[in-house]
Amino acid sequence: MTSRAAERPETAGASRRSKLTPEREQEFLDAVLDQVRECGYDAVTMEGIATTTRCSKSTLYRQWRTKPQFVAAALRSHRRVRFAGIDTGSLAGDLRLAARAAGEWSGKDTRLLQALGHAVVQDPELKLALREALVEPEIAALRAILRRGVERGEVAADHPALEFVPVQMFGVLRIRPVMEGENADGDYLVRFVEAAVLPALGLT
Repeated sequence: MTSRAAERPETAGASRRSKLTPEREQEFLDAVLDQVRECGYDAVTMEGIATTTRCSKSTLYRQWRTKPQFVAAALRSHRRVRFAGIDTGSLAGDLRLAARAAGEWSGKDTRLLQALGHAVVQDPELKLALREALVEPEIAALRAILRRGVERGEVAADHPALEFVPVQMFGVLRIRPVMEGENADGDYLVRFVEAAVLPALGLT
């Protein structure tokens, strides 16, 4: 009897969560990220998301107990590896194509990073979710591109510039809007790769 009683809350919680279809849940997750981009993290509320998605606050709180948990779940739901599948047969070609791909999503992701702002520093779960969704997958894919270049003999495995390529690529995405008021689009990133990244690696 004690065992069954202990199981009831968990079973009831699972039942409540199961009422949401995957499509409806994704609608909530998309909505919270859209509001973060538009209004900034601090201005986003459960009430606002409930109004936008025409649901009750209790529905959201049953799924995600706090706003940080809600936003973290939304970030993880948008995990992408945009550099996956890039393999032109040359390191220079791969880096140019990666730059072009990064330029296609730079505006949206840059707005999200800027909107999250200080909240990422304050909340470890948000910080981890951001890294898992937008940073680590792309860095891993970029390092795989560099590793293939080493395996093809295009650049030495101990070349000192290899370590800094991910920092260069992600750094320019983040800093250009701050310094020049414009996103680093595909054309800009390809020019950056050709002018700064390839020469550093001894490639043309």
